[in-house]
Amino acid sequence: MSNLLIILFTVSEVVLLVIVILFFLRLKKSETLLSSLQANQGDFLKRLQFNTQLENELVATFEQRQQELVALNQELENKSTKLKKLVDLASEYCKSPQFMKEIIIKGHRAGKSPVQLAKSSGLSLEEIDLIIDQS
Repeated sequence: MSNLLIILFTVSEVVLLVIVILFFLRLKKSETLLSSLQANQGDFLKRLQFNTQLENELVATFEQRQQELVALNQELENKSTKLKKLVDLASEYCKSPQFMKEIIIKGHRAGKSPVQLAKSSGLSLEEIDLIIDQS
């Protein structure tokens, strides 16, 4: 019986030893997996930082471009206002009697007929003849 007990303890010790070895092998595998996960996590964090930096740069350049567009729009509005004033002045100048008289006289000297001058200026034929006679 004591032999049987010794054999039973030996077999149980061997089984326990095998279980401990399997446990340590499993633990080693888990440590390897954990190490690779930590390395991947570090790489992932670096990528996240790079993406964050890139996004910040994009936002900064977008804001800068928005400000430039606002400034260009304001400049365009100012130039548009100036051009409207110039067009209004040119329209007033074109409607002035002195300007019309000069155009008709120059046209007559260039050889245009009074009928052509009346059509191009919008004046009547009598007004054209009167201006030509005065010059």
